[in-house]
Amino acid sequence: MSIKRDILWRVGIVYFGFLLLGFLIIGKILYVQLFEKSRWEAEANAYILKNMIIPADRGSIYASDGRLLASSLPYYEIRFDARSTALTDKTFYEGIDSLAICLSRLFKDKPVWQYKNELIKARKQGRRYHLVKSGVNFIQLKELKTFPVFREGKYKGGFIYLQKNRRIRPHQNLAARLIGYTTKGDGGNVVGIEGAYDDQLNGVEGIRLMQRLSGDIWMPVNDRNEIEPRDGVDVITTIDIDVQDVAEKALLEQLTVQDARHGTAILMEVQTGEIKAMVNLSKDSQGRYRELQNFAIGESTEPGSTFKLPVLMAALEDGYIDLNDTIDTGDGTFQYYDKVIRDEQSKHGGYRELTVKQVFEYSSNVGMAKIITGAYKDQPHHFVDRLYRMRLNECLGIEIKGEGKPVIRYPGEKLWSGISLAQMSYGYEVRLTPLQILAFYNAIANDGKMIRPVFVKELQYHGKIIKRYRSEVLQSSVCSRSTLKKVRILLEGVVENGTAKNLRNEQIKIAGKTGTNQIYNKKYGYRTGNEVSYQASFVGYFPADEPRYSCIVVVNSPSKQVYYGNQVAGPVFLEIARKVYATSVDMHDPVEKDDGMMVDLPYSKNGHRDESRTALNELGIPVDKAHIKSPWINTTKDEKTVQFSERTVIENLVPDVVSLGAKDAVYLLENAGLKVVIQGKGSVRRQSLMPGTRVNKGERIILEMTYRD
Repeated sequence: MSIKRDILWRVGIVYFGFLLLGFLIIGKILYVQLFEKSRWEAEANAYILKNMIIPADRGSIYASDGRLLASSLPYYEIRFDARSTALTDKTFYEGIDSLAICLSRLFKDKPVWQYKNELIKARKQGRRYHLVKSGVNFIQLKELKTFPVFREGKYKGGFIYLQKNRRIRPHQNLAARLIGYTTKGDGGNVVGIEGAYDDQLNGVEGIRLMQRLSGDIWMPVNDRNEIEPRDGVDVITTIDIDVQDVAEKALLEQLTVQDARHGTAILMEVQTGEIKAMVNLSKDSQGRYRELQNFAIGESTEPGSTFKLPVLMAALEDGYIDLNDTIDTGDGTFQYYDKVIRDEQSKHGGYRELTVKQVFEYSSNVGMAKIITGAYKDQPHHFVDRLYRMRLNECLGIEIKGEGKPVIRYPGEKLWSGISLAQMSYGYEVRLTPLQILAFYNAIANDGKMIRPVFVKELQYHGKIIKRYRSEVLQSSVCSRSTLKKVRILLEGVVENGTAKNLRNEQIKIAGKTGTNQIYNKKYGYRTGNEVSYQASFVGYFPADEPRYSCIVVVNSPSKQVYYGNQVAGPVFLEIARKVYATSVDMHDPVEKDDGMMVDLPYSKNGHRDESRTALNELGIPVDKAHIKSPWINTTKDEKTVQFSERTVIENLVPDVVSLGAKDAVYLLENAGLKVVIQGKGSVRRQSLMPGTRVNKGERIILEMTYRD
């Protein structure tokens, strides 16, 4: 009996335990339902529904004339909702064969049977987000919307498309580094104009409600967005594509000939500071020259002889020299402390006695060192202060990131030495970027006014200007008027009499300065074994008498034993100057009209009366019998006028279109009901159907075209 009671007692405890557990579970369910319902619904929705960011359409970047430099090209991902409740079996199976045929013909990537099998399989498995095709363009999307099944729309046809954007540059490598790019994430980077105006180009993101499907796939809940994205603004740059193209080709040719490491060329408009061209080419691992780094903005190097201009200006401003003062350069060598300074002419006995003007024109290092050490040896801080007042130690503050910092040491600093003053006199122990050097020379061309370089003219939103950028003056005058007048004479003398005589030409007068300097390596100094790397440069402006443009060309490490600035960088400068001069009508003297001169009137095609009259009136060519009634005319010319005569077109008869242009001939013939086939280009020389014969609607007529001799 005691055993039975013991068993019943144990069973009772177990039974009671399960009962208690059941009550606890029911209690917890009730508690969750009554008091935690909203919390768990929110968490469930977080896994089923969520708001996803919709990137705004990024704004485009344009050249100064409106041609496209960079834009976002839309492409689409096509999905199929095979389990859409509104998609009936009748709609699907009646249209699947035709749909598969259309898809195969459009994309040409899969046979018809494969498309059909994939869609049927997706239907049977109830896939909500089956991928049909990615990378679809807009024209293909429009065609897809007309296909069987898909043309029923999202719900009745299961047709889903999502837009994505891909950044493209129509001119590919042209100005690629200046246009730039942006990369996102922790290691992201912002480069060039794309980076500088990233916030404006980006626009405002939108939000779309998405639903989670099996396989961690997210599908839009509806076609409408919760918040519509706002497109980014368009950036209108100062770049002239034609000049950019010429500058790139000229620099590329010279880099290739000289087998140089890299090079840069910049063209700036003098009065506005607008950058019209900026080329940066460097050799990649395959030996090709590409836009890989913006040397114009970011590479700060010793400028060499191009720095002699501000150096000489300091001595002129302080009254230590004048242009006609003489300097004895001796045999082309000058011992200054433990440093021997040499002229290139030292190989041939030196220049001996030179005027200050000739020192600059011949780019004598000895002459420059003697001038500066003689004037500032006991007061080097006065010399450096003068350079600082010219703003040479400050960044330009351009909007594009990565500007190299200028370096002009001050007496007493750690790396200042006894030879620093002499070294600085011919462009060593200082560091500047090509753009910083150009901005200084541009100030000389601009009557002493230094302007911050401008890369962007305006911002536009859907064609409407929302912001216009103006030129910003950094310094109203870098020197006195008297010094400015003298240094212009010096710069013109370099081309007329000095180291850049090879740039002298009859078309356009150039003023500027050559530069040839050794490149310093932190590890090896100026020499690597017995080898020395050079940097060749030329900077100046044109036309010299009325400056319109300033330009700098820098070529790094030419390796064909030719490294002088006038021979390596100068030809690129001249090619750019000639192109700009040839395409700028306002830089040429106007042609004087001789009233007694007989002008041969241009050839005028036969054609439509009103169009011909408008064109001739626009050109200022007098027309005789311009008001004849016939809408189609023949033209003849005498010495002074173009004469119109009637050209008869009779309904239902084949028109005579010989001597007409293609546009007018096709218009007349198609209006008559004929199908036109054109062979060749120019004006109609022969037509296959005889003029005046009866028209048979739909008949083909062949037009043989030829250019007028």
